[in-house]
Amino acid sequence: SFADLKQTLYFFVKEMFGEEVEVRFRPSYFPFTEPSAEMDISCLICKGKGCNVCKKTGWVEILGCGMVHPKVLENCGIDPEKYTGFAFGMGVERVTMLKYEVKDLRLFSENDIRFLQQFKAAL
Repeated sequence: SFADLKQTLYFFVKEMFGEEVEVRFRPSYFPFTEPSAEMDISCLICKGKGCNVCKKTGWVEILGCGMVHPKVLENCGIDPEKYTGFAFGMGVERVTMLKYEVKDLRLFSENDIRFLQQFKAAL
């Protein structure tokens, strides 16, 4: 159910970022899920006060999610009357950025080995 999806993602966020992080879900649209949502967390860089990372909103989108559309299940040969599923996707750079309070997402794609090596211990 969508409630199971929300609880799974809520648990992940609390484990990854800590109990103090706030979470919100916003309705969204993805053609392969119904219903669909985007999940935001309170900005860990500015603690929700507003900065460039959160575009002065205090919130950062970390993933899109939803219940797998019945047509997708049918196309895979799965009976949507019997089975359901949920889907979610997040960018590893965005999660790493927030976890380690990196203020510029572009740093992850500049191939600066000195910058990237600081995350070696996280593996």
